Amino acid sequence: MHDLDLILTLAAGFITATLLGYATFRLGWSPIVGYLLAGVLVGPHTPGFVANAKIAEQAADVGIILLMFGVGLHFRLQDLLAVRRIAVSGALVQSAVATVLGALAVRAFGWDWSAGVVFGLSLSVASTVVLVRILTDNAQLQSPTGRVAVGWLIMEDIFTVFILVLMPVVFRPGAPQTGRALVLAFALALLKLGALVGIVLILGRRVLPWVLNRVAQTNSRELFTLSVLAVALGVAAGSAVVFGVSVALGAFLAGMVVGQSEFSARAGAEALPMRDAFAVMFFLSVGMLFDASAALQSPMLILATLGVVMIGKPLAAFTIALLLGYGAKVGIGVAVALAQIGEFSFLLAVLGRSLGALPATAINALVATAIVSILLNPVLYRTLATPQGALQKWGRARKWFASEGMPAPPSKAREPMHRAVVVGYGHIGQSVARLLRERGIEPTIIDVNIETYHRLREQGLRAVFGDANQRAVLEAAGVAQAASLILSASGSSDAVEAIRIARSINPGIHIVVRADYVRQSALMRKAGADEVYAGEGEVALAMTSSILSQLGATPEQLDQERERIRTELVRASSVEPEA
Repeated sequence: MHDLDLILTLAAGFITATLLGYATFRLGWSPIVGYLLAGVLVGPHTPGFVANAKIAEQAADVGIILLMFGVGLHFRLQDLLAVRRIAVSGALVQSAVATVLGALAVRAFGWDWSAGVVFGLSLSVASTVVLVRILTDNAQLQSPTGRVAVGWLIMEDIFTVFILVLMPVVFRPGAPQTGRALVLAFALALLKLGALVGIVLILGRRVLPWVLNRVAQTNSRELFTLSVLAVALGVAAGSAVVFGVSVALGAFLAGMVVGQSEFSARAGAEALPMRDAFAVMFFLSVGMLFDASAALQSPMLILATLGVVMIGKPLAAFTIALLLGYGAKVGIGVAVALAQIGEFSFLLAVLGRSLGALPATAINALVATAIVSILLNPVLYRTLATPQGALQKWGRARKWFASEGMPAPPSKAREPMHRAVVVGYGHIGQSVARLLRERGIEPTIIDVNIETYHRLREQGLRAVFGDANQRAVLEAAGVAQAASLILSASGSSDAVEAIRIARSINPGIHIVVRADYVRQSALMRKAGADEVYAGEGEVALAMTSSILSQLGATPEQLDQERERIRTELVRASSVEPEA
């Protein structure tokens, strides 16, 4: 029989993670908690099935690459510049404070300074996944608090990337110990880093989009997905082998290059399922390292770690926000939103463990702290309104809340009052787009054909390249702010998925859909379409009107007959099964 370790590890991991992730989600917590618990369950420190740790670790490496590729893909320098005053200084100062607090805390337990610094760095960075989820759930993502928190976290992520590059220089076996040798090692590492950044960002801007463009011209979805994975994994592996830097940095840079091209939306949509699946394996592999019995032997270490994450970090963030004049409202919101740890904390810790810089107890403390902080974070954020309201009634505190300290948003070109998104630019899509433009409505066109996309851009029209049945593509097209979505392309299965996603992004959007057959109408209406026009139904109406007109029917009789046929078609579509 063939060796089934790979299949068994993936199957057990995904099944357990799905069950526990769903359970924690239904309880109102982040699924990350479920993934970590799944790792504990299939790990070597609990009874029952034990997954292959080596395979899980390799799958986790793929998850790290795709995770960092996604971060680079959505990284926008202008988003950071908008809140640079607090994001840059705040992230750096808070990271330094958390690092010092973490190092001092573990020194009390007999750890050396190098282990303390690595542990403190692991505590200094919050989870992107958890932060965005909390802000989205509370409708705060685009608020002043959300903008500052996201910019702050972008700086933390960038800082973490550089730490991941420099840690092997300092902590690898045989690393230089003298000051001069250490400076030379840093200089060499920075030289390699500069060469990598230059090659990827300068040469990559020409090569990678050209490759993706050639693949996109085939109109093959699987080839495009494969090419995106090849770019992410290829640049990451090349960065590690040729330049000696982490795969995380290579993947981040590859994501930045692709993210600045016209393929950003589709690349993100194609890579998302693979990224999510292997990111689960990353959390699973971390959970497998957790030893509950060992953790129970050092409860004070876990409490100290929780104190740094949930008290020390928030106090530092709150103080920084007040000192920079952003007001207590933004300060409290940012402080609580960042009072947790997640994926990047584990990246640093796992690397530190592999370099021998961290003891095994560090992983136990981090996993326990991550679970507790991720569980409590959404609850704490939701309860912010009550203390804020009470403090605002207190005269001395009212002035703290009066100003949010946010810079005025940059002026933008005036948007049309009615935004529309048209999917497909065939004959029907062209006619719809032309009619909209004639009435002062500038539509955004979504099309999966790269040549059509280029033609639209050359004409100065708004266009997004990608499949409309993927969330990232619809979001890039502005469905969240649009008043109407017109699905003019055929294909019932894709249309149904696009309808569901669009409705979840923007519950109030008006959705008009083209169907090939009447029997598809009920399925599309059930998915959330407001109006469905089936080709065969419209032909039936047109033919009936023509025949009745030849027979001398009056306009009133024609209207009555059209209405009767429409009613019959709707009734038929609600009972006929889909072919």
